Amino acid sequence: MQNFESFLLKHLPRSQSIHPTYERALKQMLVAGGKRFRPALLLGVVKSYNHLMLDGAYSAAYAIELLHTYSLIHDDLPAMDNSPLRRGEPTLHVAFDEVTAILVGDALNTYAFEVLSESPFSDYTRVRLINELAKNGGLNGMVLGQAIDCYFENKPLEIKDIRTLHINKTAKLIAASLKMGAIIIGKEELGDLLYSFGIKLGLLFQIQDDILDVTQSSEEAGKLTHNDEDKNSFVTILGLEVAMNEANALADELFKELSSFDDNLQSELSPLLTKYINRHKARESLE
Repeated sequence: MQNFESFLLKHLPRSQSIHPTYERALKQMLVAGGKRFRPALLLGVVKSYNHLMLDGAYSAAYAIELLHTYSLIHDDLPAMDNSPLRRGEPTLHVAFDEVTAILVGDALNTYAFEVLSESPFSDYTRVRLINELAKNGGLNGMVLGQAIDCYFENKPLEIKDIRTLHINKTAKLIAASLKMGAIIIGKEELGDLLYSFGIKLGLLFQIQDDILDVTQSSEEAGKLTHNDEDKNSFVTILGLEVAMNEANALADELFKELSSFDDNLQSELSPLLTKYINRHKARESLE
């Protein structure tokens, strides 16, 4: 991912403005790092089948990271999670002010689609990528999940509704990252298969986050933890032990599906996915 980091740093959003802190605020959460998990998924799919398209794919991976970063900035706002820490850094409403955080989130959201619209693909591919990111990150995807999450705070949901919440809030953008990789290389059928795999992966990712929220300190996580007591998290509703069992079952299912992928795709995705599919187990070894 070193080449992706270099690409990101070269294409940080810039603004010619008299505003004294706007441009610095635009960059802060992007340069703070993060897992870059979603970009890595897209790039892994592209690299598996057409290494020559990898340089062009950085723009699509960057668009996903821009949209994801905007969502974190807004998620941390006082009106939502009111979190003081993200990626090991003060959140934007703490470092600057709430208005700046809102507007920077808005800017990164729209900049994601500007980047995609200028990506080095055919018009057809660009439209498909824009549609996929908008559909999964927007009103019937991540934003819907956030709306459900906030509305039902302190109102416990049934487990099937919690899965629906987190499929939208977390899983769809992860699934879209895999599918967008397939779109770039022109493998639409593979894209549908990877999208289904990505929904399960995204659900596991959310269960793991819920587990880590109660087992890690804020310093370990790089964000505020022990903050989900009022939310419809898997741990809050199911308890830690049952949530761990759910995560283990999903992990086993994902490893089985991963083993059915062709050799090139397995070879490229396995190192990344093995690390993340097992991340909820890191605490088990200490107990």
